[in-house]
Amino acid sequence: MDNDFEEEDRPTVDGARLWAGGAATAVTAGLTAIVGILIARGLVKVAVLAPSREGAWGGASTLTYSLASAAIALAATALLHLLLLTAPKPRRFFGWIMVLFTAISVVIPLSLGAALDARLATAIINLAIGLAITITLSGVAGSAIRPRRTTGSFEHESP
Repeated sequence: MDNDFEEEDRPTVDGARLWAGGAATAVTAGLTAIVGILIARGLVKVAVLAPSREGAWGGASTLTYSLASAAIALAATALLHLLLLTAPKPRRFFGWIMVLFTAISVVIPLSLGAALDARLATAIINLAIGLAITITLSGVAGSAIRPRRTTGSFEHESP
């Protein structure tokens, strides 16, 4: 079943469940950024987001990148909530919007004037963050929508 719906069939959205999942996605996105930077700087020795003399952690820019990733996940949650409440085929639109935003976040670092290895590492980190947000929130959307209960149904309610 697609879980996308027409207006008359529109289920209700469990906002608490959606935003709890969005918060968990924000943590996941932030940690994805940190892991990506640690791998790039610590294992592959690519000076991404800071000069290599700052070590694997990379200074304040690593924390900033992580917090920005978490904020983007929360913004994506808000977009998903809006689409679930208003759009036809909300999960399809959300998927396309997120794929396009992820593509932009991958292409931008590739077009900058930094060293090629730093550009590639940043693009790969951005891809990982975008996929983490998109895939996680797509799953959250499925668990946050509830079928609308119709009155007068013949369903038997258990005690």
